[in-house]
Amino acid sequence: MKSRIFLSPPHMSGFESDFIKNAFDSNFVAPGGENVNVFEDLLEDFVGENNHVAVLNSGTSALHLALIMLNVEADDEVICQSNSFVATANPILYQGAIPVFVDSEMDTYNMCPILLKEAIIGRIQNGKKPKAIIMVHIYGMPCKFDEIKGIADSYEIPVIEDSAEALGSKYKSKACGTLGECGIFSFNGNKIITTSAGGALVTKSSDLKKRALYLASQAKLESLDYLHEEIGYNYRMSNILASIGIAQMKVLNNHIQKRRENFDFYQKSLPNLEFLPETSESFSNRWLTTAVLETNEQRNNIINGLRNENIECRPMWKPLHTQPLYSDFPKYINGVSEDLNKRGICLPSGSNLTLDDLERIILAVSSI
Repeated sequence: MKSRIFLSPPHMSGFESDFIKNAFDSNFVAPGGENVNVFEDLLEDFVGENNHVAVLNSGTSALHLALIMLNVEADDEVICQSNSFVATANPILYQGAIPVFVDSEMDTYNMCPILLKEAIIGRIQNGKKPKAIIMVHIYGMPCKFDEIKGIADSYEIPVIEDSAEALGSKYKSKACGTLGECGIFSFNGNKIITTSAGGALVTKSSDLKKRALYLASQAKLESLDYLHEEIGYNYRMSNILASIGIAQMKVLNNHIQKRRENFDFYQKSLPNLEFLPETSESFSNRWLTTAVLETNEQRNNIINGLRNENIECRPMWKPLHTQPLYSDFPKYINGVSEDLNKRGICLPSGSNLTLDDLERIILAVSSI
């Protein structure tokens, strides 16, 4: 059997074991620790603009804390981009709140500003103004942030950026994840850098970071006793995983460059496929290279053909408003995300793809 080509595998720097050994030598392997602080500092330097970063055990945890810090409570409504992975919406349910799904536009595959405004007006007319908006930079492509933020500001609704897939992407030269009231990153094993499992919350306020770390550490008060006044969570990143993150930061820019080169190679080699271009305002890390086919049948033929060649690929995200878990919640739909799901494909995009790998993928797609 031919060797496996994965969609987006971890790509280690080679320095991870050194930092992990230091953590073991210090006997600090629990949540928190010096390597956690160093990893946070490196991320703050990377995103710039005097932002504050709290590293946690997942991007989902970061989204949950963002909702808590924006005072989202039971029965509140939260507008959420439908074209995304289910982890974008799940924290809304953690709070007992109600997701309101908004469809995409074709320029970026992200939240449609026109539908966003329609959704806000519709919910207000229904008697409840949304408490927050969760938008996504899908596959690393920045959304039309100024339009979304302008609408949100006009109704005084805070924006949370789900930048789980967009570390290193930029909108008007500013780092994705730093544009809204809160932003989140993911360091899951398939992301552009990984800590095995992990994520981060980004805020513009040192006080909000302090609050997030307090909630992420079981809301334990400074006291001789184990004193707690409110519900907390076990969301802090461990010193071991942060050790991996420190090493991964050394190669982050190289990983971004390589994934962008993968995209360029696909676009040049497969001229009959429809690829998503950057806008004049955006810089994408190209976490995943996606393409759109003319029909669902063509898309399925390529997916099945690649899988027969032991090449991992997948459809674009199934829209959240079509998921059984979320199908009964309010939604403002134009059909874009459902069409992308039917005709769209995600091609192998790892930063450790070789030229032989890419040529093998191109040959397989072309033959189909």
